[in-house]
Amino acid sequence: MKNRAVFLDRDGTLNKVIIRDGRPFPPEELKEFELLEGVKDALDIFKSQGFIPIVVTNQPDFARGKSTLEQIESLNNMVRKNLNIEHIYTCLHDDQDDCLCRKPKPGLLVQAAYELNIELTASIMIGDRWRDIQAGQAAGCSCYYIDYNYIELQPKQPFERVQSLFDAAKKIWSIHDI
Repeated sequence: MKNRAVFLDRDGTLNKVIIRDGRPFPPEELKEFELLEGVKDALDIFKSQGFIPIVVTNQPDFARGKSTLEQIESLNNMVRKNLNIEHIYTCLHDDQDDCLCRKPKPGLLVQAAYELNIELTASIMIGDRWRDIQAGQAAGCSCYYIDYNYIELQPKQPFERVQSLFDAAKKIWSIHDI
């Protein structure tokens, strides 16, 4: 029997982002890292419904020379420690690298599904950027878009628009509660 996952973007879904000119950016240092309200409660709901939480995050600032692997891993370790999330998949590439792992491509989700025996069509993708939603759609997941009104491309349907990870968890819980 295959597992179900809730795939989670990191920045803007689990932790606060830095907004510059209407666009979101990840925290650069540990002192800027702050979990969003309701995230722990949302994860409790997902786990109670049998979903494995898996973080799938693009971190192109590594390829751009703006952050180090150590900085990225220290933030990922904060997520692991504070949220008890075991599985984090990170793409360190930029668009021009044309890799299979950078969202909107579904490579990180497909890799996790292969390694962790995940049924993608029974799984969920939640994120705050169009790239997250498109990756989830390409993998066959149900998608929930946390809409912060960023000044950037918007995702294309189908997806459910939500206000937060906790809002998504409440909606998913009502659907999957037995």
